[in-house]
This record gives sequence, structure tokens and C-alpha cells, in this order.
Amino acid sequence: MKLATRIALSVTVVVPLLVLAAGLLVLGLVTRDLHQQQDARLRDRASAVLPDVRTLLAAELKGRPKVEQNQHRKVLGDALDAGVRVLAADGAVLLEGGPQLSDPARLPARTPEGPVTVRAKGRAWRVLAVPVTGAAPGTLWLVAPASAADPQLVAVRGRVLLVALLSAPVSGLIAYGLAGRATASVRRLSRRAATLDPRAGAAAFATAPVNITEVDELSFAIGQLLARYDEQAARTAQALETARSFSSAASHELRTPLMSMRTDLDVLAAHPDLSPAERAEVVRDLQADHARLLELLTALRMLARGDLVEASAFAPLDLAELVDVAVGEAARRRPEARLRADVPAELRVRGWEAGLRILLDNLLGNAVTHGHLPDEPPEVAVRLRAEGGHAVLTVDDAGPGVPPGEREAVFRRFHHRPGSPGSGLGLTLVAQQAALHGGTVTVAAAPGTGGARFEVRLPLSAPDAPVGPLPSGRNWISRGA
Repeated sequence: MKLATRIALSVTVVVPLLVLAAGLLVLGLVTRDLHQQQDARLRDRASAVLPDVRTLLAAELKGRPKVEQNQHRKVLGDALDAGVRVLAADGAVLLEGGPQLSDPARLPARTPEGPVTVRAKGRAWRVLAVPVTGAAPGTLWLVAPASAADPQLVAVRGRVLLVALLSAPVSGLIAYGLAGRATASVRRLSRRAATLDPRAGAAAFATAPVNITEVDELSFAIGQLLARYDEQAARTAQALETARSFSSAASHELRTPLMSMRTDLDVLAAHPDLSPAERAEVVRDLQADHARLLELLTALRMLARGDLVEASAFAPLDLAELVDVAVGEAARRRPEARLRADVPAELRVRGWEAGLRILLDNLLGNAVTHGHLPDEPPEVAVRLRAEGGHAVLTVDDAGPGVPPGEREAVFRRFHHRPGSPGSGLGLTLVAQQAALHGGTVTVAAAPGTGGARFEVRLPLSAPDAPVGPLPSGRNWISRGA
């Protein structure tokens, strides 16, 4: 059922009910007004006949029948359509005329607040009791049928019912027409949404406001939905590309160690009589290849995590605490290394904790592995400071350094220094995480030692600052060497 039809049916039902409710209210008010008019007439009649009633009571008291008869006629003539009953002080009925109650005993002795309703044998009467004071006391009653106003009430009731019956179809037709015009913009929006190509994205659904709040809100909601759809589609595409790149990189880089392991296994299988020394050498080669495979797979997994991380993973962090923990763990892993750390008490940034740990672990691992000369223990100096709105982390080593021509290449995927035992992805992970956090990483000569200095700059951020969009094109896992 269309919305316009629903509105028309609702109005068709509701409007007659409202008319009936208003009619009942009007009927009650009319009834009250008619009773007030009737009561006012009774009071007027009482005021008109009261002098003659006093004369009638006095004539009866003095035994003057001629005067009493004349007053009878005057009282009845002034009362007009109202029933009159006059009772002397001794209980004698002096006058009774006009419409009367079938049971006079139900007449009230007093009506100090005005006429009252008295019911007798199924009929309702408005009764006004007026005490007569003076030398000849008595009581005057004026009576009028309460149903005298019924014809007017019946007429009002009939008109209310007629209006209610006529209002149903008329209001339904008017409501249907108005609802059709009011929902025209919704129908246009529905047709546009039905013909929309999802591949066109949210930009294709941009519409000018129609100045109808509900329609504009619905249009905005659809636009937001399409924008989220575009975002999710982009994430899905990126995840698929990352998966393909992971598969390609893994198959390419794992081929050499796997072939080497296969060769060693073939040697062990073909020569069961190898000497213990030769067998131990083959086993060491297998263990080294296994370690390389494990390191390579771990690094690729970390690259994939960085490519797929969401902005919701970023939160306020104490970078100083992370650096201090990373230096302590590096010292425990390589007890022969000499690590010095100059870290402030607190330095807060907004970042991804797991990603910053990847950056710190690989940066320190690279310095400990390559930052020393032959036959000398590694010496690494770590310093963290705030400078110009950035957190600046420097890692200096005492190794041979990085030649200027290779300083860009060290961050490329699978870049190896001759004889390096690593996977070639450690510094790529450092560059990826620096970029994800809106920072940079550079390499230069370490002052004083002649080794390498790696410098990471990350923007400082207030704890309540909103997270900006992550950089696009984050497919580090597929970047060529």
C-alpha cells in the first residue's frame, strides 16, 4: 500500500472521529446553555408572579374569595407555559395549573441555588421553589419539562452526524491529494536510488536539497550508506591485492630457502652413512634455512597487517614508555650489545601500539645486527625528544654506516647488504609504520662514530585530537625492490 493511500485511510478514519468528539463537546455545551436559558425563564416567571402570589395568599387568609379568584387568573396568565403550584402555610393547595409532576410529593422544599432537575415516572422536570414571606407565608413552585429543549438537541445531534459522515470521504480525498504531492519527492528519490549503479559510488548520488527535512535526511543517509559501501569495497579490494601480493612475494622469496632445504634433505636421504661432522653441518644449514623462512613469513605477515590496519586501531600512546620497553627487550635478546637510552619521562603521540612496536623492534634489531665493526660488540645509542611539534627518535650505531647512494634503497622490499642474515624487510617495516603514523624515517651518518643514524619523526598530537585518514596506496607488501 502506498504511503499516500495509508495517509488518506488514516485521515478518513480520524477526521470523522474528531468531528464526533467535537460534536459531543458542542452538544454538551448546547445542552448546558439551553438549561441555563430555561432556568432564566423560570426565574423571570417567578419574579413576575410573586406579587400576585402574595396577594393570593393574603386574600385566602382574610377569606376574600373574589380577590382570590382574580389572583388565580393573573398568576396563571403571568406563568405562561410554566406549571404553577402555590401552597399555603397550613399545607393547603391554593393554586395548581399548567404542566405538573405526577407525584407532587417529589417537589423540593427549597432550591437555594436555582432550579433543580426532578425525575418522576421517567420524565425530567426543572423545578424552582420560591418561599413566600410576609403576613401570609407560603411556597411557590414553578415547573417546566426538562425535555422542552430536546428538539433543539436532536437537531444539533443530527447535524453533527451529517457533518461526520460527509467529512469521511471529503477529508480522505483531500488527504490523498495532499499526501501524493508531499510524497512526490520521496518517489523521485526512490526511482533515482533504484536506477543507481553501485559502481558509480556516492558521488553519483549527490542531490540538491528539496527543503523537506525527512527527504533531505533520507537522501543524506543514502549518500552516507553509499560512501561506507565505497569504503568497504576499497578495503576489500586492498585486502585482495594484499593477499595476492603476499602470495606472490612469499612464493618468490621462499623458493630459494625451500630449494636449499630440499637439497639438504636429499643429501641426508641419499647418504645415510655421512660422518657425524658432515651430518651436523647439513642440519645446521637446515636450521638456518628454517629460521630464515620463519623470519621471512613473520615479516610478510607484519607488512600485511600494516597494509590492512584501520584508523580505529589508533589511540593516544606514551611513546617514551614504548621506546624504553623496546630497548630493554633488545638488551635481553642481545646481551653482548651495549645499548644506551636517553628517553624523557613522557612523550605522547596518537598511534597504533602494535605498529610502533614493529617499528622500534626492527629499528633496534637492525642497529644491533649491523651497527658494529668486525670482532667488536654492537654499540647503539637511542634518544627520544620533542622538537617542533614532532617526536624525534634517533638510533645511532658504531657500524660501517650506509653509503649515501644506498640510503634510499635500504627501505625497499627485500633489499640486502651482502652477507646480511636478515629477510630484507626489517627497514621496509620501519618505513611502512612511519608512513602510517604520518611521519618520516631517514638515514644519515652518525656523528662521532661514523656509523649509521636512523631518524624517525612522528607528529605529536593532543589526546582528544581526531584521527586523520590513513595514507592511501599502502600496499607495501607488493612494492618492488
